[in-house]
Amino acid sequence: MKPASLLLAMTFVAAPVFAQNVATVNGKAIPSAKVDQIVKQVVAQGKQTDSPQLREAIKKDLISREVLIQEADKQGYGTRPEVKTQLENARQSIIINAMLADYVKKNPVKDTEIKAEYDKYKSQVGDKEYHARHILVATEDEAKAIIAKLKAGGKFEELAKQSKDGSAANGGDLDWASAASYVPEFSKAMVALNKGQITETPVKTQFGYHVIKLEDTRAAKIPPLDEVKAQVSESLQQRKLQAYREELMKKAKVQ
Repeated sequence: MKPASLLLAMTFVAAPVFAQNVATVNGKAIPSAKVDQIVKQVVAQGKQTDSPQLREAIKKDLISREVLIQEADKQGYGTRPEVKTQLENARQSIIINAMLADYVKKNPVKDTEIKAEYDKYKSQVGDKEYHARHILVATEDEAKAIIAKLKAGGKFEELAKQSKDGSAANGGDLDWASAASYVPEFSKAMVALNKGQITETPVKTQFGYHVIKLEDTRAAKIPPLDEVKAQVSESLQQRKLQAYREELMKKAKVQ
């Protein structure tokens, strides 16, 4: 083979090998596959599209990181106990996240599950929302005294300033909410009221004693399933992951 032919043949052999790397730093190769992997991750996040500019930016970042890691290794940072601990924590997180992601892939949330959860939510919320005020005090006698003052013509908003919760600054206003938003004792007393009515006797809950006034009611505004499907799916997915974690914990021998 002539020298020129030999050189041409070597060029064709070497070209594919060279193309496998985007750069070398002090003899350490940075494979093009690494750039491809990061591009894929960035594009998957929806932040950018694959482009020469993106690839060039990633290439520069990888070169910079390689320069820094080589220097850090030269100075022995990787052997420090605190760095080793952080590396182990990072290793565990990466492996655990990979396992959980695979679990989610193998156990996807079904449309039937989403529909059932949505219907359950609708039944809990009910078809009404309530605009209520309350005054929360520590004792039953205090609550009775407030009710007496209200019957005598006292203004609810003024008396609510002594409420033991954050609503005191707003005249006891609890804004619009479903009955399911409150503890059962409070909810039961509230829904029994007519518009503008106040509870005749104190309502005891785990928080203390309440005097409740119902300002108004309206039809509940429940978004259609299509609008909340993604949120419901995410919630169910997190529940599945939590159940999986708890199942593994039960099987583990912890001493």
